[in-house]
Amino acid sequence: MQNNNSKKIRSNLITKMVKLLSLTAVLSLSCNALAAPINGTGNITPDVIFGDGNANGSWTGEALNGVEVALRGKLRYNAAGSPENTFNYDGDRTYTFDPTVSLLPANRSVFNFEYAVNVDAGANPSGAMLDDFTYLFEFDVDPTAGTDFVSFDIITLKTDNELGDSGTANGDGIKDIPNYASNLSNYSVAQNSQNRGFGYSGLLDAATEGMFTYNLTVLDANGGEVATSSIDIVVGSVPVSAPSTFACLFAGVFVLSFAGLRRRRKQNS
Repeated sequence: MQNNNSKKIRSNLITKMVKLLSLTAVLSLSCNALAAPINGTGNITPDVIFGDGNANGSWTGEALNGVEVALRGKLRYNAAGSPENTFNYDGDRTYTFDPTVSLLPANRSVFNFEYAVNVDAGANPSGAMLDDFTYLFEFDVDPTAGTDFVSFDIITLKTDNELGDSGTANGDGIKDIPNYASNLSNYSVAQNSQNRGFGYSGLLDAATEGMFTYNLTVLDANGGEVATSSIDIVVGSVPVSAPSTFACLFAGVFVLSFAGLRRRRKQNS
């Protein structure tokens, strides 16, 4: 009889442990932003319209209800100090760059972060224009695994973005700084490529190594989220801790314990 009780206790313990691991795994996943190559291919639409010689691909983001938003990191300074279509993308949300093999000017980062918005990207054109939405861009000035965001509307307020529509070809974006504000009602696509040294590093030198997070969210006229993208860019050999994962695991233990406590209270009531 005692042997049967021991087996039952072990069986219950194993069951509880399986439930605990399952719960903490689910919570851990829910606490981490999910990301993927946009459109399942990493290619944005219509194409990369800024600059010359910039390849499509390796973009992270989502396309929802005809609105497409994407971010990526790109090697800006190679060993010769020139840009490359090198993204070092992990296929999820992370881009990694090694500054030791870069000819880096003063107060510049080895990478550029690039962003793209298309508010009329659906199969059935909606006729939406850029000024039908607002845009929350957040850039991280904390080189650790934590984040410290500075935010602004990078599409509305940054007047050197290149504009176009669903028919604009590679490199054919329009940059018209004097008429930028009025052009937002005429175009549905905005893109750009920026270095951390252009005012995105806070009090840090732009060449500082670490992990930096970038978020871009498209908001409707009521401030509701339409589509969003989030990426991490790792510079150098930086050991990155994951406090959020540990926090989620702790949350899983807490939730399961709380559930057990409620059950016991119910049984005692």
